Amino acid sequence: MIKEIIQNEFNAQLVREMYSSNLYLSMSAYFDSIFLKGFAHWFRIQAQEELAHAMKFFDHILERGGRVKIGAISAPPSSWNSPLEAMEDALRHEQLVTAHINELTRLSIQENDYAANVFLQWFITEQVEEEAIVGDVVERLKIIGDWKAGLLMIDSELGKRTSEEETESEKN
Repeated sequence: MIKEIIQNEFNAQLVREMYSSNLYLSMSAYFDSIFLKGFAHWFRIQAQEELAHAMKFFDHILERGGRVKIGAISAPPSSWNSPLEAMEDALRHEQLVTAHINELTRLSIQENDYAANVFLQWFITEQVEEEAIVGDVVERLKIIGDWKAGLLMIDSELGKRTSEEETESEKN
C-alpha cells in the first residue's frame, strides 16, 4: 500500500509531467510556425514521452493501491523570441523536473518507501539524459549564433529523431 504522502506527491508529479507534455507540444507548434520542422518533430516526440512519463506515475499509484487524483494543468507559453530562447526554456524546465524528481527521491528515502525509491531511479537516469540532450542543443545554438545554415543543420538533425516505440519496433 502506498503511503498517503507519497501518493499525494506522485499525483502532483503526474500533473507536472502532463504539463511538460503540453509545454513541449506548444514548443512543437511554435517551431512549426517558424518553419523549423525538425525542431517541431523533436518536440512532438518529446511531448509524447512526457505523457508516457505521466502514465508511469499513474500506473505506479494504482499498482500500489493508491488513488490517482489529476489536478489542474496550467497552460504553457505559446511563443518565444527565438529558437535559442525556446531551447533555454526547455533546459530550465528539465532542470526543474530534475529538482522535483530529486525531492521525490529524498521523500521516498525519508518515508522508507523502497518501492517508490526503486521506481524513481528510472526517472533519475532519464533526467540526466534529458538535460544532456537539451543542453547540447542549447550550446550548439549559442555557437552558431545568427548563422542560418547552422540552424538548418541542427533542424535537420533533430528531424531524424524517432520515438521510443519506433526504436523498439526496429529492434524486433
